[in-house]
Amino acid sequence: MGEGDNQGGDRCRTDVIKEISVFEEKGFGAVLEDTRTKRLSTQDIAALSEFVRDASIAWVDYVVEDFDKEGVNVANSLGFSEILLKSLIRDPAGGYEDLDVEMGVLLPAIYMEGFEVKIDPLVILIREGLILTLHSKEVKRFFRVRRYAETLLRKIPQRMPLKDRMTLLLIRIIDENNSRNFDYLRGIEAKGDELSKELADPKVSRSTVGKSIYEMKHALIVYLGGLWASVDTLNALRYGDAELITDNSKILNRINTLVSEVNSHIGLAEHLSEVLASGLEVLQSIYNNQLQILNNRMAMLVAYLTIIGTALLVPNTIATVLSSSSFELTSRDTTWYIALILASTVVSTYVAWWAVRSLGLLPKSPE
Repeated sequence: MGEGDNQGGDRCRTDVIKEISVFEEKGFGAVLEDTRTKRLSTQDIAALSEFVRDASIAWVDYVVEDFDKEGVNVANSLGFSEILLKSLIRDPAGGYEDLDVEMGVLLPAIYMEGFEVKIDPLVILIREGLILTLHSKEVKRFFRVRRYAETLLRKIPQRMPLKDRMTLLLIRIIDENNSRNFDYLRGIEAKGDELSKELADPKVSRSTVGKSIYEMKHALIVYLGGLWASVDTLNALRYGDAELITDNSKILNRINTLVSEVNSHIGLAEHLSEVLASGLEVLQSIYNNQLQILNNRMAMLVAYLTIIGTALLVPNTIATVLSSSSFELTSRDTTWYIALILASTVVSTYVAWWAVRSLGLLPKSPE
């Protein structure tokens, strides 16, 4: 391999390392100035504010640790009012605020830790020429979009009015958030498949299956809550008549498409909920079968104890009567006495077993 090839490989590796480090930055901005696009990755919010100042259209994505403090500081630095952000984060499930010259949308950002489904807020603030997205570090759903941000801005038709272009960019951002939310349904489905495998085992522990079903049920409830909040927010955005959103019906219909996609995934999640309900029925059947087996064994034990008790009662009574002073038994009576006791024991055992069986009191032996 030549020296040039080595240098080329080193450059490629360096570019990859730089790219990874760029996407790990808390702040990212992409702007369109006339026909040129630029990008900037930095933690300095002042640098981002200066970067988007003269842009015709810009998108800034920032990872915040605390919406009340850091989030407000970032929003203020980029020209948004404090009241807009605070009114949005009041309800972390979802929200929509329109203040004419600026507006905000709060969407649920779903993610999973293990099998626990969690929801963090995704705040989207909009003013003329700028869209700002704020989210926690756990969400991490726009790092892929960051890579293609300049291409995305170039593909938006420049002949369109600014409202139309801003709405198209907003729809692309919301679509990416929805796509990441939908990904976690696969994780829930995978857990459901594992649960089905456990339910197929007749020897499975009820306590283990019960815990698994509860975890799946809780995950579905949280997940469905996030999707329903998304539908409510998207409907508010579609029919809110905000000044910063386009009036073009063709573009607004794309929001309806987003709502339809969320509704379809709600249907899938509800189907999983039905599967879970059938799993609960299976678990109840397993419990009832195990309880029935235990009851049969107890009834069997009681029946056998009854037979044994009756079998011992008759010879015991005979022995008690013959041992009284009314009967003067000697050693010569030993043979017939023992024969009488044994015969009475056998006969009484058979009679007791026949009576219990005839009356149907003797259950079948559990398999």
